[in-house]
Amino acid sequence: MTFTMSRLSAMMFLQFFIWGAWFVTLGTYLVQGPLQASASQVAMAFLSQSIGAIVAPFLVGLIADRYFAAQRILAVLHLAGAVLMWQASTATSFGAFSACVMIYMLLFMPTLALANSIAMRHMQSPEKQFPPVRVAGSIGWIVAGVLIGWLGWEQAHRLELTFKMAAAASLVLGLYALSLPNTPPLEQQRNAKLGQILGLDALRLLKSRSYLVFFLASIAICIPLSFYYNFTNPYLNDLGVRGAAGLQSLGQVSEVLLMLAMPFLFARLGVKTMLALGMAAWVLRYGLFAYGDAGAGFALLVGGIVLHGICYDFFFVTGQIYTDAHAGPASRSSAQGFITLATYGVGMLIGSFLSGAVVEHYTTAAGRDWQQIWLFPAGVALVVLVAFVFLFRERPVSVSAAPSASPTH
Repeated sequence: MTFTMSRLSAMMFLQFFIWGAWFVTLGTYLVQGPLQASASQVAMAFLSQSIGAIVAPFLVGLIADRYFAAQRILAVLHLAGAVLMWQASTATSFGAFSACVMIYMLLFMPTLALANSIAMRHMQSPEKQFPPVRVAGSIGWIVAGVLIGWLGWEQAHRLELTFKMAAAASLVLGLYALSLPNTPPLEQQRNAKLGQILGLDALRLLKSRSYLVFFLASIAICIPLSFYYNFTNPYLNDLGVRGAAGLQSLGQVSEVLLMLAMPFLFARLGVKTMLALGMAAWVLRYGLFAYGDAGAGFALLVGGIVLHGICYDFFFVTGQIYTDAHAGPASRSSAQGFITLATYGVGMLIGSFLSGAVVEHYTTAAGRDWQQIWLFPAGVALVVLVAFVFLFRERPVSVSAAPSASPTH
């Protein structure tokens, strides 16, 4: 790996270390920490990710891509993020905490696109060079989770330290970004129209029935996806699982391994089979969670977590490949922005609201009925799977590159 690729890998490592340092255990901190938040408040905090995903194209497309070098915007956003993360760690009310996290995610979500842009602009062959650099980001997420588990912050009820760790890493990345290769705006980015920036010219893809079915299924599957992101860590800690954040990092390990195998699997299984298997894995995962426990059923919990590779890669990464091939060279960037806004924006926005309502519904003075909570998203995923299998008609596509710019969770 060249020196430049090493520098870009370090950027990716820090980018996702920051996210994994606090996001995985956010629900547990809110429920068990000093704020004593309700399930609806937990959902509201996670909602910041969706709102950030919706706002990101405006910030990056209208400001960063037009007027400023990407590495400088990345530095400013992470330096501001360091301040907000530290303030979140000291907040004494949910209102103050929520405000810090909301503003932080409005600044953080655009950095995902900026980091990808910086990396790919300095590669001669992005389709070959980007995956190893991007994998460094997944490793960063894993290291953050393992570190939290090793330090025992969950059991010691010291999860406010996760925000301080994220703040420190954000400060390091903010300063480090200033040393990254110069990445000024491209001429076509300066002249891009609003519709292109937001990916709205990709609306024409919805004229195809197969893509419309895929698009609606993508939004719908993000509803049960929100249950995993928002409440898996509180669930594991409720059961008394030690080092829950570290255990959850096994999901990212499986994600990395399967991502490397994606081109091979895609060519042999095809779009419909891959997407269907991804949705089926969500049904199975929640079924395992519903009947798992920290004793004899611990293997079920581990199985549900390890399924993350299939859950995420088979649906979301396959979907990005399918979108890329369906859109064609002229509108690939717009189409990817459009599907990301629809899933991480609209889909998870709905899912966050619904997950909070469902958890509150099954919460009594005796505690949370996790079995019923997990069976709900399992049922939703099953309905989406059945509808997709019956309605989707595969259009042959070719894949020439490994998946590259997908967010990791």
